[in-house]
Amino acid sequence: MLVIIAMDHAERIKRRDAIIPLLKDPDPEVRLSASTALEALEAAESLEEVFDRLKRGDRATKVAAIYALGRIGDERVLPILYYCAGRPEEDIRCAAVKVLGELARPDALATLLEKLQDPAVTVRALAIEALSRYRNPSLAAKLVPFLEANDGILDAEAALALGRIGGAAGATLSDAVIKLLSSPFDKTRAAAATALAQLP
Repeated sequence: MLVIIAMDHAERIKRRDAIIPLLKDPDPEVRLSASTALEALEAAESLEEVFDRLKRGDRATKVAAIYALGRIGDERVLPILYYCAGRPEEDIRCAAVKVLGELARPDALATLLEKLQDPAVTVRALAIEALSRYRNPSLAAKLVPFLEANDGILDAEAALALGRIGGAAGATLSDAVIKLLSSPFDKTRAAAATALAQLP
């Protein structure tokens, strides 16, 4: 169950009103601190609004809220994104995995690796794409098996991801991607060509 601890709206207003006069303080450091504090209070209010939409909204609103969390992007959003990545609704999981990939935080790596085993092909494909953003050659071994998917989705995403991150087994990896050039799927052939140009 999702539990969000948030500052009371009235308390936030009280704090904001107390800080605002400091924007005219004669000391520039005080003015800068006041400005930074007000930005932080505004961000907290935005985050609280997004959490509220995520808890109370319909599915489309929840997906939009997940993308909004990505725009906020700080470490406070990670626990809720992990929670959403484990939800039963495929569209919620997809959005969470995509946002986690865009953030590419080191502590999200375990969740994204876990999503490589998700029952939904779309979630697995997004996890592959997300892992490519880490540019970590040690992840290649986790992605190579997807080159054998022969589905026009996972094999294509794996080829693109491997092209982006490379890997220690350069020639072997290259041979596996070359095989995809004769795939019956247009997307896979295109991805293989792109990957071959990127591989080290």
